[in-house]
Amino acid sequence: MVHEERLENGLTVLVQEVHTAPLASVWCWYKVGSRDEGPGVTGVSHWVEHMNFKGTTNIPRDQVKGIIEQFGGSWNGYTWIDQTTYLETASADALDRMLFIEAERMARCLYDPADCESERTVIISELQGGDNDPEQRLDSEITATAFKAHPYRHPTIGWLHDLTTMTRDDLYGHYRRYYVPNNAPRVMVGEAHTAAVLRRVREQFGAIPAGTPARRSTTVEPPQEGERRVHLRKPGTTAYWRAVFHAPAFTDPDFFPLLAADAMLTGASGLNIWSGGGVSTPQRSARLYRGLVNTGLASSVGGFLAPTAEPFLYQIAATVAHGQSIAAVERAVLEACERFAADGPADGELDKVRAQLRARFVYDGGSVTDLAHQLGYFATIADWRDWLTVGDRLAALTPEAVHQAARKYLQADNRTIGIFEPVAGGNEAH
Repeated sequence: MVHEERLENGLTVLVQEVHTAPLASVWCWYKVGSRDEGPGVTGVSHWVEHMNFKGTTNIPRDQVKGIIEQFGGSWNGYTWIDQTTYLETASADALDRMLFIEAERMARCLYDPADCESERTVIISELQGGDNDPEQRLDSEITATAFKAHPYRHPTIGWLHDLTTMTRDDLYGHYRRYYVPNNAPRVMVGEAHTAAVLRRVREQFGAIPAGTPARRSTTVEPPQEGERRVHLRKPGTTAYWRAVFHAPAFTDPDFFPLLAADAMLTGASGLNIWSGGGVSTPQRSARLYRGLVNTGLASSVGGFLAPTAEPFLYQIAATVAHGQSIAAVERAVLEACERFAADGPADGELDKVRAQLRARFVYDGGSVTDLAHQLGYFATIADWRDWLTVGDRLAALTPEAVHQAARKYLQADNRTIGIFEPVAGGNEAH
């Protein structure tokens, strides 16, 4: 059972006791990501995340790592389109230290100008490394092409020009705007009693001023009116093909039918983007596996439909097998999508993928770390209780709903095609 409490300063606390091992996982979430960035400051949320590992008023930068590792634990963080999060998982007797770190991170990060500049170099190097990775570059370009208005079009790491011009004041202002208690769900799962956890949270966070979180703007992406294309030509050895379709937000009734359609096409995907569950695992019964991998056209094929706060993208990705043509892979994928949109699921196909999806759902919450992630993640895009309804929503799926979602979303006018074509020289175009 999950216990929810809201402190006077607006901090939401979620606690779930799990007494299977002497471990506790603390996840501290902030409702801010790349969707909250505008021109000139793209990448600021990710940069702020980096800065918040650089020490606080009461934690020297060289001690942040050691505080958790002395308890045999792990720590990390990430930024994506809808959220930023930080985590620590360690022995249960480290709970006080984990909460102390996160209270410090919320209220007392330093943003030393020299650290801001050194981290600028780190992040630009990370961006350039991604640009040199064909798949990362293709994913960035295809997303920016699929969206014309919505800030989901910006890469989480930001655009190079913005990373070179942002200032320390830009970073610190963003930090102070969004890192406030009433914009920050806290999740603890593991070996601890709820009353004791809540007492410790009040002690660490209760005195932090509530603040006023910035209102999230909503940009409605205009309907796409025709296929779009991105074609990159760069030195390399392997060709990659992508198709993305505008897809519903997690709370939309079409989300789970489209998730089932993806399971039939590419293999059952999980909903835990932290553990990699959002990428289809190779399943030989999936239609596109049979049509591309078994025939030798592609060395791999997969799908990705992430639960998001606002409508995002459903992606099909294929790695073209050596000696095969990109055009042949594209033809095979699009014909399979068109056939599925026309005919819908085969007899018994939904029962099979429903079982696979339910198994992935169980796996997604299989550890205290994963369970804490899922509760917090869904608290940032909708409501944490939505995670608990996933099993029921899978059980309620019908072949008709899956077929309707396929017809609605797997349309030529709704897709953007992305191609990475390796070339021998240094030419590049798109």
